[in-house]
Amino acid sequence: MRHSTRRRLAVIATVTAGALALSACAGTTSTTPADGNEDFTPITDIKLQLQWLPQAQFAGYYVAQEMGYFEDEGFDNVEIVPSGGDIVPQDALIAGDVDFAVAWVPKVLGTIESSGVELTDIAQVFQRSGTTQVSWKGDGVTSVADFEGKRIGSWGSGNEWEIFAAMAADDLDSTTVSVVTQDFSMNALLDGDVDAAQAMTYNELAQVLEVVNPDTGKLYTMDDLDVVSYEDTKGAMLQDAIWADTERLADDPAYADAAVRFLKAITKGWLYARDNVDKSADTVWDIASTAEAAFPIGATHQLWQLNEVNKLIWTDVPFGTIEQDAWDQTVDGAIAAVNQDGMHLITEEPPASAFSNEYIEKALAELKEEGVSVDGAYTPIDVTLTEGGK
Repeated sequence: MRHSTRRRLAVIATVTAGALALSACAGTTSTTPADGNEDFTPITDIKLQLQWLPQAQFAGYYVAQEMGYFEDEGFDNVEIVPSGGDIVPQDALIAGDVDFAVAWVPKVLGTIESSGVELTDIAQVFQRSGTTQVSWKGDGVTSVADFEGKRIGSWGSGNEWEIFAAMAADDLDSTTVSVVTQDFSMNALLDGDVDAAQAMTYNELAQVLEVVNPDTGKLYTMDDLDVVSYEDTKGAMLQDAIWADTERLADDPAYADAAVRFLKAITKGWLYARDNVDKSADTVWDIASTAEAAFPIGATHQLWQLNEVNKLIWTDVPFGTIEQDAWDQTVDGAIAAVNQDGMHLITEEPPASAFSNEYIEKALAELKEEGVSVDGAYTPIDVTLTEGGK
């Protein structure tokens, strides 16, 4: 019988974060919007809504802030707003509470269809899916076909649609699978409450590997697990993307201009996070460890997370570019997915305005003119996990 080591949510009192002595690379501030109209006052203050608490999943944005890349692009203040699940990023964007939001593509497609609003994916930061189902070795869950009759864990809140899309692609009736709500730890797997737990490669998977196996007295290893990666299925969907207000992009040249400048800054942030993994993970750790709430926040866990996130970002697709094939697969999967209640995420193709490469391509072109190369691949590092990720 397996015994679990329960992890606890870390809630840390807010303190003032020490300023990091990071040197900023000077850039050129753009004041020309996508339509070429220069008759506007540039926006200098913006808000970015994240979809979770401070962690290395969002390293590029925090690095851009700490390195002064936003200031280089003419912003006086950029507020990065976390969410512990209490804020839905696209809803905050629709309400006008923020200027840009980080959110998974299928979740926003569902909002677009259900509410009739128009939002635009202006940069696809994650090119690959990081979602997996993790089970114990020998329990017989090594493929989507094995989900039949099993308890499959999911966080819900839109995170379950890759599961249903993969099952639909495999002609597996969703009513034959028990999808069980799990929390954001891996206790459901550790306690045997599910047969396979949902886990991101950069987060929850590591949480299992940071727990001591009571049978050996050592940390669990990948040899103890079977992992089904949705990236290897037709259920894989595009995840972290930068979303903007479609109507504002069309009607407000200052906002369109701010979008390009914002994308230039975060591109530089993610480039730095690619080429300086240790320093960037430390930056996030400093922020997370002094945040009002963060989970999990261990320094080693953040290093693992950034290493894995970089693998999802730096592919053969130019940074932030929305690839038509990947977009189509996401849409097709969202239409095909049927949950246990017979509900569909979306029932028809989203509007053409749901994504645009115009702004990221302009940002990349300006960076190239300024001598900032976005070429190059990511070379993964070796990360040795520790108990609790500390």
